[in-house]
Amino acid sequence: MSRTFAAVASAVALAAGLSACVSPTPYQPLVKGGVTSGGYTETRIEPNRWRVTFAGNTMTKRETVEGYLLFRAAELTLQNGDDWFAMVDRQTDAKSRTYVQPDPFYHPWYGPGFGYWRPAWRYRGRGFAWRTWDPWFGDPFFADGVDVQTIQNFEASAEIVTHKGAKPADDPRAFDAHAVVENLKPKIQYPVAK
Repeated sequence: MSRTFAAVASAVALAAGLSACVSPTPYQPLVKGGVTSGGYTETRIEPNRWRVTFAGNTMTKRETVEGYLLFRAAELTLQNGDDWFAMVDRQTDAKSRTYVQPDPFYHPWYGPGFGYWRPAWRYRGRGFAWRTWDPWFGDPFFADGVDVQTIQNFEASAEIVTHKGAKPADDPRAFDAHAVVENLKPKIQYPVAK
C-alpha cells in the first residue's frame, strides 16, 4: 500500500469519525467552541426582569433553540420563587455562513504528476443522447466547478418579566412556568456525562 493511499485513507477515516461526534447543542449553560458549543445565558435587568438567550450550534434546529429558550425562562421564573412570566420582547436570529469548495476533480492528486490527464467519462443525457464530462470543457455536475454549502445556526433571545400568582388568562404573552417545565421537560436533551 502506498503512502499516499494510506494518508488519504487515514484522513477519510478521521473526517468520518469527527463528523459522527457532532451533535445538536444540549440544554446547558453557554459553552463557546467545541463540538456542542452553545447554550443559555441570562442577565438580570431589574428584580423581576431578565434577558434570556439560547444559542445553538449548526446541528441545532430553530424549533429546539426556541423551545430551550422557553424552558430556561420557565426554570428561571421558578428558581426565583415566581409562578408565571410574560415575554416582553422575543426574537430569533439566524446566522448563515456559506462555504465554497472547488470542484473535487481539480484536486492536486490530478496535478503536475499526471500531466494533462484528468478523469472524464460519458453518460446518457436528455433524449438518450450520449454526453461527455470533461473538466476542461464544462461541468454538468458541479455549478461552475464549485460546491457551495450554506450552514445556519440560530440564537433566540427574550426579555421576560416574572410574577407570582395565577397567570392572566387573556394575555397571549404570559406563560405558566410550571406548565412550561412539565410540558417541555420530556423534550430536553441534557449534556452527556463524561
